[in-house]
Amino acid sequence: MVGESRTHFDPAVFLATEGPGRTISRHGAGQTFFSQGSQAGSVFYLQSGQAKLTVLSKKGKEATVTLLAAGDFFGEESMASEGAMRTSTATADCVCLVLQISRTQMLLVLHEEHAFSDFFMKFILNRGIRTQADLVDQLFNSSERRLARTLLLMANFGKPGEPETLIPHVTQETLAEMIGTTRSRVSFFMNRFRKLGYIDYNGRIHVFRSLLNMVLQDTLPEENASRPKLLDPRPSAARAAKRAKLV
Repeated sequence: MVGESRTHFDPAVFLATEGPGRTISRHGAGQTFFSQGSQAGSVFYLQSGQAKLTVLSKKGKEATVTLLAAGDFFGEESMASEGAMRTSTATADCVCLVLQISRTQMLLVLHEEHAFSDFFMKFILNRGIRTQADLVDQLFNSSERRLARTLLLMANFGKPGEPETLIPHVTQETLAEMIGTTRSRVSFFMNRFRKLGYIDYNGRIHVFRSLLNMVLQDTLPEENASRPKLLDPRPSAARAAKRAKLV
């Protein structure tokens, strides 16, 4: 019976131990759990460490979809149908311990253990809500507000009683990919946030509660939401000739 007694089944124990159809492995930084386009035959549960999901376009452009932390499932597209294909690449950002659960075993425990199916369903629903919110964020919010929201989500702000938080290590390039802008704009906004007292960083980013208050109260000055203004050079015959060739 999925390796555990039904009367004593504990999702936390199931996800922390090996058993029929599930194995624990250690992955170093930069190692992949699975690649986009490969066959999806299992679900993964991140026990410790940090990882990321990336996608590659047909034109060869890579983008970070989301960052993964301990307690996250990923690779759940394998549950959609037998022989499903991976829609992204999962890569370890640091040393990770991960539980790999075969599709067959996952289906069995979901059908027979209500405690686990409730636990997994809650995670999937929350991820779906988060994905929808990400889409709305991309469509309607400025890149600066998207950056603020991303930092707050990584710091798990918004829950009562939580302290100011150091977020997991993340590069400005990764943040730029996640919010759909350039690294230079992320750098500009990060400097703004630091000057306004919303964050601090020296190797790792420290997010202050004032950033949450700014987002909730919508008090960010409008000029911060635009890219730095560049002075247009004086017109010249040579510059006019160059522009004419580009038309």
